[in-house]
Amino acid sequence: MKTIEGNFQNADGKYAILVGRFNSFVVESLLLGSLDTLKRHGVSEDNITIVRAPGAWELPLVAKKLAASQKFDAIIALGAVIR
Repeated sequence: MKTIEGNFQNADGKYAILVGRFNSFVVESLLLGSLDTLKRHGVSEDNITIVRAPGAWELPLVAKKLAASQKFDAIIALGAVIR
């Protein structure tokens, strides 16, 4: 059995957390978990940018714009579709 594991080595990187506003009762918990994880791995709050989009439908469009800006080393997209 093969196991592939990554490790967290870029604490100096710039991170964007893209958050959908729709279903915020779920997504806000995901945001808090993401922030906690980044901070526990040594990422400074100054290197984290939170961007809010109306909902999950808009996340890919906003993520594309963030990637095109080349300001971030990673983009974390958080949204919830509940039917």
